[in-house]
Amino acid sequence: MCHHCGSPSRRSFARFLAAGAGLTVLSACTPEGPKAAPSSSAASSAAPSPAAASASAGTTPDAATVGQSPEVPSPPASPSATLARQFSLTDPASQWVIVNKHRPLAPADYAPADLVRPAVAVSASGEAALLNSTTAAAAEAMFAAAARDGVAMVLASGYRSYGTQMTTYNGYVAARGQADADTASARPGHSEHQTGWAFDIGDGGGACSFQPCFADQPAAVWAKANAYRFGFVVRYPWMLHPVTGYYYEPWHLRYVGVEAATDMFSRGISTLEEYFGLEAAPAYL
Repeated sequence: MCHHCGSPSRRSFARFLAAGAGLTVLSACTPEGPKAAPSSSAASSAAPSPAAASASAGTTPDAATVGQSPEVPSPPASPSATLARQFSLTDPASQWVIVNKHRPLAPADYAPADLVRPAVAVSASGEAALLNSTTAAAAEAMFAAAARDGVAMVLASGYRSYGTQMTTYNGYVAARGQADADTASARPGHSEHQTGWAFDIGDGGGACSFQPCFADQPAAVWAKANAYRFGFVVRYPWMLHPVTGYYYEPWHLRYVGVEAATDMFSRGISTLEEYFGLEAAPAYL
């Protein structure tokens, strides 16, 4: 169910129905400020990702040689271990940094040193029109490829500073209380937008911005099928909120590099938590 699909909206996070069940949007893409909304429940209980499952038992020798200890099985490698290039999962300047409800940025008030405005169609203004230079270049290539396929894509929201996130989150807390605020807004220092590696897209027609029905718009359909070719993943996939902590956001793209994004796509791995062998993060610790 979608409300106001025909009019553009910077942020719309009301209760919606999806797949026949009522879901409250849990979003890292926070709106401008608190608005009255029905109370929402807390995030779902953690469900361990396949990569976080316990290691399978290794093969024990039939008879250990006298004086030697039996072979101790090694823990399974994360799916990402097959890649030749490795990047930090904690450095916010790294394209593989993992930011979620269990993994805040360090430092919390990190700001990219290379913010630029990409040469793409932009509906955002101010800092929200900026990305780090690597993400901006990849976005330009992706938007151009989408245009060649007849799909109009718009940058709807990019960088968000720690200060902006603080103001937004505190507004939600004041209006709803912290428990409810945590279902609608990322805490300061816990948002991918602060890194410059992530941004939200809109459709050129302006329909269904930041609403569940955006999943059916041309820009979202194209991005889901092609974004990996430019180094992007849809960060919060459908029905994986017990892992990511956020309900489906077909508009939120995250740059991880062509190699990792293509590997995830070809192997059917949907979340960064699973890909990098990290625990699920459905709620704040």
